[in-house]
Amino acid sequence: MIEIIMSVLEENALLAAFAVVGITVYISYTLSDKLTRGRLHGSAIAIIIGLILAYIGGIQTNGEKGLADIPMFAGIGVMGGAMLRDFAIVSTVFGASLSEVKQTGVRGFIGLLIGIFLQFFSGVFVALSFGYSDPVALTTIGAGAVTYIVGPVTGAAVGASSDVIALSIAAGVLKSILVMTTTPFAAKFIGLDNPRTAMIYGGVMGTASGVAAGLAATDAKLVPYGAMTSTFHTGIGCILCPSILFLITKALF
Repeated sequence: MIEIIMSVLEENALLAAFAVVGITVYISYTLSDKLTRGRLHGSAIAIIIGLILAYIGGIQTNGEKGLADIPMFAGIGVMGGAMLRDFAIVSTVFGASLSEVKQTGVRGFIGLLIGIFLQFFSGVFVALSFGYSDPVALTTIGAGAVTYIVGPVTGAAVGASSDVIALSIAAGVLKSILVMTTTPFAAKFIGLDNPRTAMIYGGVMGTASGVAAGLAATDAKLVPYGAMTSTFHTGIGCILCPSILFLITKALF
């Protein structure tokens, strides 16, 4: 019986991936509601569970793709790929009102640039404190602090080693989880209660997943606005980090 189930899962890997993710999300949101009363968003718990499963999958297979290295869970590698990820991010933005976006104007763009530069150099200085001095490594880890997508993009562009790229991804994932968990608590202190501040917040913080989950726990109506600018944060970061910011880092360090 077990062999039949495993065979069906292997032959329908993508459907199995949706089932696994669905069950994980259900458990995560139940834990969020019962244990934290929604203060720790279900998305944050789901990401933590996902990281644990990826670690277990990697240990079991000695592979590089975590749980996706197990044949019956291979569809997770497709479901978590760039195409579906980017589609999910872009689709989130469709709920935003164009009039609210226009009212944010220059302030949103300034917040976007401040966020990229501030987080990049925060990552660079953390890398320096841990003994890294090579501009390539510093740039890659700094880019990871911008987002976990910008890190590997930058690392590949400037020729970073795989272990440094892995560190950049880890830095971005940690930032994403911190943003998810702290946004609901910080919202009332920074006036995060309207579309304009949500757009500025998304531009400054950057991580699309972290901002979306944090805003969802604060006020679901704000999610499209934060997701919009945080998506631009990632895109502009992918342009600036391997070029201008790499040259600045090379000149300084």
